[in-house]
Amino acid sequence: MVSQLFYIIHVSQIEEMRAVGFKEFCISAAAKYHLFYEEVKKMTENYQKTHGSQNHSIEETKAYFIGGGVASLAGAVFLIRDGHIPGKNIHIFEELNIAGGSCDGIGSPEEGYVVRGGRMLNDPAYECTWELLKFIPSVSDPKKSVRDEVVDFNKRIKTRAKARLVDENGKAADVSSMGFSNADRIALAKLTITPEEALGTLKINQWFSPSFFKTNFWYMWATTFAFQPWHSAVEFKRYMIRFMHEFPRIHTLEGVTRTPYNQYDSLVLPLQKWLEGQGVHFEMNCQVTDLDFKPSESVKTVEVIHYTRAGKQDEIAIRENDLVFFTNGSMTEGSRLGSMTSAPGLGAKGGSFTLWETIVKKQPDLGNPSAFADHIDESLWESFTVTMKDTAFFNSLQSFTGRALATFKDSNWFMSIVLPHQPHFTNQPENVSVFWGYSLFPDNKGNYVHKKMSECTGEEILIELFNHLKLTEELPSILKTSNCIPCMMPFITSQFMPRTKEDRPPVVPEGSTNLAFIGQYCEIPDDVVFTVEYSVRSAQMAVYSLLKLDKEVPPISQHQYDVRILFNSFITSFR
Repeated sequence: MVSQLFYIIHVSQIEEMRAVGFKEFCISAAAKYHLFYEEVKKMTENYQKTHGSQNHSIEETKAYFIGGGVASLAGAVFLIRDGHIPGKNIHIFEELNIAGGSCDGIGSPEEGYVVRGGRMLNDPAYECTWELLKFIPSVSDPKKSVRDEVVDFNKRIKTRAKARLVDENGKAADVSSMGFSNADRIALAKLTITPEEALGTLKINQWFSPSFFKTNFWYMWATTFAFQPWHSAVEFKRYMIRFMHEFPRIHTLEGVTRTPYNQYDSLVLPLQKWLEGQGVHFEMNCQVTDLDFKPSESVKTVEVIHYTRAGKQDEIAIRENDLVFFTNGSMTEGSRLGSMTSAPGLGAKGGSFTLWETIVKKQPDLGNPSAFADHIDESLWESFTVTMKDTAFFNSLQSFTGRALATFKDSNWFMSIVLPHQPHFTNQPENVSVFWGYSLFPDNKGNYVHKKMSECTGEEILIELFNHLKLTEELPSILKTSNCIPCMMPFITSQFMPRTKEDRPPVVPEGSTNLAFIGQYCEIPDDVVFTVEYSVRSAQMAVYSLLKLDKEVPPISQHQYDVRILFNSFITSFR
């Protein structure tokens, strides 16, 4: 009390003390201190009513993640590592029986392997991802971090496309030129400096002329990142800026950073194993169906989580200092698998999009799921995974394509394949090889199999593929020793759909006291969706914001201001 009282005594008050006497001055100062204390107490109480009390032990905070994808796994790590929340206080709800979300990889040599898609990483642009993986130990060698494991692998196994584009004769096409006209160059340059607000919901094909979509650049850029002409010009612009450093080598893909195995074995399993070791609860086969909010016009506070498991409904009361992280939307939601003898079906919305739609009815300013989930005809494509027991043939094919994406530019399906380093799965025998591919136009009829790809069996997809490669003589043997599993994904590029700024909610919405959005459908200015980095960054932002940590999220690299990158990109555009 004495120290606080003397703190109030300012130099300017010395004369007052001399005039009234020390005793009277102390009585007056004490009264002022009491009024000051009461005012601060009142302000603190009002703040706590709005933001929640901070006068609690971090040991008591519980966190609930809705969705078991990479964003949730990363968020749980950040809560433990940086927020010091005990792992036993963290619950991850996943409606499937496996974690990892879209970074998947399952199967066996007998039944065939499945990877719905491959995630290409990038050293210069994955700032948050690498910072996370430096902290996570490798499963195969716990003395190494996952980041070190990836670096060592890429030093040994180089990525370089030998046939980035394949022509109608099954030969590697000349990709030394981007194929731009002067009008294309001007349009690209203008796009990179046009504000997003001015672009609005403009589509890529509303910005460029039809000839642009016949250039080598479009064939390579579109299939590397899965863009369609009707996708958002804003997202296309963001990619042009974020990966400007890769523009000069888009024809070789040498900038791609690969994981030693598929992303499930290489990324998801190490994260999950570390979290399980910390006591994190994985609530599998559990679907969250609704969130209740406390009544308020200005504050958003989740107070109840409703969920179902094994057909039974239940709920969790969210206490004052608990946190909720929601992966709103999923690009692999509604995925369906086919087989060598059956085509995949077309799935519909699942728990993630449905929950987002449900809470938006209560809180209309939490985004617009319809902008992404109600355009299946424009957001779907189909992938396929091939398990081969003829390793000699696989090796021969890989020597033609290299360990990188190869696109059949004249394919009616706009088909691409990737033959990665083997083994691609940790349980893959030496006499088995695995590769995957995908097609952006699965509703077109094939060049050789006159059916829509979406109606084709795995066998028919192989027939189409190896006719493009002009390997028809080897086809009977390939069909006998291979298993092709197709996969239809109705929402796989839904995050690229034209949108307004308000269609994606902020990571932490205005007025939120305990709710954050993570994953591919929240808004992070300047960053690009359809990347592992976007999921990890959103999780780090969410944790640091809700816990009010005095820590900075790694900044997004600004390659567009690097003179060397700008110069190389300019020269490349005239190549």
